[in-house]
Amino acid sequence: MPKNLVIVESPAKAKTIEKFLGTDYEVLSSYGHIRDLHKKNFSIDVEHGFTPIYEIPTEKKELVSKLKKSAKKAEMVWLASDEDREGEAIAWHLYEVLGLNPENTKRIVFHEITKNAILNAIDNPRNIDINLVDAQQARRVLDRIVGFELSPVLWKKIKMGLSAGRVQSVAVRLIVDREKEIKAFNSESFYRVVAEFKVSGDNKIVKAELSRRLKDEAEANDFLESCKDAIFTIGDVTVKQIKKSPAPPFTTSTLQQEANRKLGFSVAQTMSVAQKLYEAGHITYMRTDSLNLSSMAIGMISSEIEATMGSEYLKIRKYHTSTKGAQEAHEAIRPTSISAHEVSGTAQEKKLYGLIWKRTIASQMSDALLEKTNVSIDISTRSEKFNASGEVVKFDGFLKVYLESSVEDEDVDEDTNRLPEMKLGENMKSNVISAMLRYTQQPARYNEASLVRKMEELGIGRPSTYAPTISTILNREYVVKGEKEGEEREYSVLNLKGGKISQKVLTEKVGAEKGKLLPTDIGMVVNDFLMEYFPNIMDYNFTASIEAEFDEVADGNIKWNKEIANFYKVFHPDVEKTSNMRLERKVGERKLGTDPKTGKEISVKIGRFGPLVQIGSTDDEEKPQFASLLKGQSVSTITLEEALELFKMPRHLGDFEGAEVTVAIGRFGPYVKHNSKYVSIPASLSPQEITLEEASELILKKREDDNNKIISDYDDVKVLNGRFGPYITYKKKNYKILKTIDAAKLSLEECKAIIEKQDASPAAKKPRRTVAKKKA
Repeated sequence: MPKNLVIVESPAKAKTIEKFLGTDYEVLSSYGHIRDLHKKNFSIDVEHGFTPIYEIPTEKKELVSKLKKSAKKAEMVWLASDEDREGEAIAWHLYEVLGLNPENTKRIVFHEITKNAILNAIDNPRNIDINLVDAQQARRVLDRIVGFELSPVLWKKIKMGLSAGRVQSVAVRLIVDREKEIKAFNSESFYRVVAEFKVSGDNKIVKAELSRRLKDEAEANDFLESCKDAIFTIGDVTVKQIKKSPAPPFTTSTLQQEANRKLGFSVAQTMSVAQKLYEAGHITYMRTDSLNLSSMAIGMISSEIEATMGSEYLKIRKYHTSTKGAQEAHEAIRPTSISAHEVSGTAQEKKLYGLIWKRTIASQMSDALLEKTNVSIDISTRSEKFNASGEVVKFDGFLKVYLESSVEDEDVDEDTNRLPEMKLGENMKSNVISAMLRYTQQPARYNEASLVRKMEELGIGRPSTYAPTISTILNREYVVKGEKEGEEREYSVLNLKGGKISQKVLTEKVGAEKGKLLPTDIGMVVNDFLMEYFPNIMDYNFTASIEAEFDEVADGNIKWNKEIANFYKVFHPDVEKTSNMRLERKVGERKLGTDPKTGKEISVKIGRFGPLVQIGSTDDEEKPQFASLLKGQSVSTITLEEALELFKMPRHLGDFEGAEVTVAIGRFGPYVKHNSKYVSIPASLSPQEITLEEASELILKKREDDNNKIISDYDDVKVLNGRFGPYITYKKKNYKILKTIDAAKLSLEECKAIIEKQDASPAAKKPRRTVAKKKA
């Protein structure tokens, strides 16, 4: 019988740790938190210091019972959850729920899952840090207050099912603000002039660019005319020795950014893969703000660099964290064994590990030494100059292993951009001078990597919150990942070659975007509403200052519930006031004009099932007409003419199987109607352009899906195939079928037995909880 019980968060972590400990240790997993605030209830006692009211979820009760039994048998219980605030809270909840005693309970932490780290942690236990627990509770309580009080206001003023959050809403604001910047941006044209020169006696081409932009085609043409008989001479040559230093080892945010840029991983994907690498013992803890490397790690890295590349490539560096509140862990993300250049696992795990290994090694390598040459070329007929530059790598240093956010896994070419030898006053021959029409570029939309960087820069969120915040705003459809193919655009190029000026018009694709974050209509309407009525919650500085207060709580400098009380005193009255106010129009509603046929008002707004156009009012005798917006249309930009086009329905496509096929747009979106049956039209097809052949394919596919859905039909009782597997439906209620049961073989009697058993279960009889009204 093991004398020791070790409790960790995940089964994978438990499996790895179990290998390092003897038979005296039993390692079990808590599978994350064993208790939390109730999902549907407010669960905060406002009257008594904002005390959280925790409960053990039904699905965790059996696990808690098992942990209690094991804890009673053990002589010593070791709480080994992660070392950040969330992990500390998990340890505290375990201590409270399992009824542990301080005499035989110890808290251990480690930032890597290796034998040495685990044994060292057991040799150096500590108590639960209640300040870290309080900081986690403060975040949890504040987020519950904001979400629980704001969301019903959004349901009332905009539409049901919406949510708001202290961090998620500010993240959406960043994306909405950028979209508004882009819409307000006016692109300006200019001409960029580049030239190719040859030095006497050298065939190598020197590429140079004019020192200023030219405003229009006339000025570009005048410039080229003046260059026809010009003499080009080297006016200045400067050579500088420059150093490039490596980037520091990874923190959570820089790993997320770099994996997104280099590997194409989403932020959530990066954290999922990193979690697996950590639990397998390959890397240190992956939620960290720290740039620090331990002395042991630096020793391993130094030995590896000297052994594989030579001592000239080694330069030991100490990095200091500048991020405010960087207390989530004690070390940067690094491999636990530097000698392991690769690891076994999935392709994603191998790629991410390789990235971490290279970045860690490079952080302790010598600077790259480069020689940069800048040359200015005088024009005898003009005051402007052409500028050329070249760079030569004299010593590759860390570039031998890693280059941040650039081309990876390629050898450094020491002759890249090398300029030929040039002397002051030497004449140069122009091969071609080109003036190309260009445009100023709009601000770039955020992708996941740049959004994380901006959030970190503003102090919004912490390492553990970046990934879930982005996942939340995508899942809530406040934001979508945009994929734009771009548009063809013509541009003019004027060339001076052989003393003659020629002009040609070329085409290029512009505006192509992949993986950019775009606000949806819902996202923009919710953002504008919150900005108008809850500006403090949406203020970047407020969100950052709250994070700083959480850090103060973690340091034991302030009491968490006092800070929450100060916030609630201001916030709650604002919620009450906004919730009770009367609005002339629904939030986000915009009047477009009047219908030329009926004279009724046409408006666009957010409906129950998304953005729609409405003709008429609910006050009219006739019911209003509705039409959903099409893909690519927006509440903020749709015109009256475009809105009227949506009502040119239904379209009659012809006959199929002897019955008419029509296309229309309803509250649920565009659909095909055939034989009194309705089939949704997917986003890939336009209701205005769908053909009879395409509609017929949709009808046949829907018919096939419907047939496959029914497993057995006993009139009132049906056995159906569902999204999550087979189930029974009876009197508008659904009943689960266990995976061990063959649904296709269920008789009517057996179905009724399942229905009776589930109806008699405590969960079925449990009354629906209602939200208790909170006092101001």
